[in-house]
Amino acid sequence: MSFENRFESIHFPEIAQELNCMAVFDQDARKYERAYFEIDKKHSDRMKQIVAEIGWPTVSKVGEIGAHNAWLLIQHADHDVDFQEYCLQLMKEASVGEVSMIDVAYLTDRVCVNRGRGQLYGTQFKQEGGKHIPKTIEDEENVDVRRAEVGMGPLSEQVDDMYKAYPL
Repeated sequence: MSFENRFESIHFPEIAQELNCMAVFDQDARKYERAYFEIDKKHSDRMKQIVAEIGWPTVSKVGEIGAHNAWLLIQHADHDVDFQEYCLQLMKEASVGEVSMIDVAYLTDRVCVNRGRGQLYGTQFKQEGGKHIPKTIEDEENVDVRRAEVGMGPLSEQVDDMYKAYPL
């Protein structure tokens, strides 16, 4: 299927393409610490406009890739936790299959950590003692149950993946 054909069955193909471009730019900016703060702010401002215009960018509105990219941009909007939390609520209210439950889990944890609370799914990490370790987890003994409910593997697998992806 061609790139253009992927946008034929969605309601807002122009926004989907814009989200895709913004996500690529977002990931490129991560290479340059000083640049990504400005990029995050710019993308957050645009996401506020998009959400005001079409609501949360769901799969039927912007396609699966576009919906994931919308989440990515909000995941990086740490400068505006209120907006992150608002978007999280919109994602939770979306119909089944319209948002990735794994994306919801990641944003849930991001908001919890940004609010100074323990995370629920163990997706947010810190470096401590030369290791990647999850930030504080609420009810840690049940974290793998919660992860399984949204389609994630055990926390131990994510810890291993962190070491492989980001060796210290």
